[in-house]
Amino acid sequence: MAHEPLTQAEVLLEGFLAMDTPEGFRAELIEGEIVVTPPPDGDHEDYISLVLKQVLRKSRIDMDFSGNKGLKLRSGRGCPKNHAIPDGTFAPTERRLFRGAAPWMPCEGVALVVEVTSTKPQADREAKRRCYARGGIPLYLLIDRDDSSVTLFSDPEGDDYRQHLTIPYGKPLPLPEPFAFDLETGDFGRGAPTGRSVGMAR
Repeated sequence: MAHEPLTQAEVLLEGFLAMDTPEGFRAELIEGEIVVTPPPDGDHEDYISLVLKQVLRKSRIDMDFSGNKGLKLRSGRGCPKNHAIPDGTFAPTERRLFRGAAPWMPCEGVALVVEVTSTKPQADREAKRRCYARGGIPLYLLIDRDDSSVTLFSDPEGDDYRQHLTIPYGKPLPLPEPFAFDLETGDFGRGAPTGRSVGMAR
């Protein structure tokens, strides 16, 4: 039987899924581009730990966490589905989203994704923000080490979030339901490589 020829998007997706990424590296398919990221530095992981400990202690409802979960997200402009791996993914414990999930799982039910800027900060600020908005993920927390700032994007619609709140390190950032607590950022600037003082605005 004759088969329909694969589209360019299908060829790209098949090639991406067949990639053999070096150990510790992270490969994502973002807006039609394969992005390979090296293992994170220690400061990067420290920021994730600071967020995780507060969520586990203070969140109004219990949350499960994954630091390496592949998410399949809607795409735009004829690109194959986006395949993103957030630095942190939170989902309500009662939903048990991670139990039995495939390596690349749908994003329905995810409450919050977290990114800490590293080697490709522009991707976190723009392309991945659009990916998460298209997927309908309600909250996206971006810790921008270059700017010494933390931004919470909320209210996704279409290709972007309709609201965002940016604060400098040192100020509390209100997280809405289902978290319902103020994220403390006073420790974010300590030991950061930017050389900027805690609490200083851009």
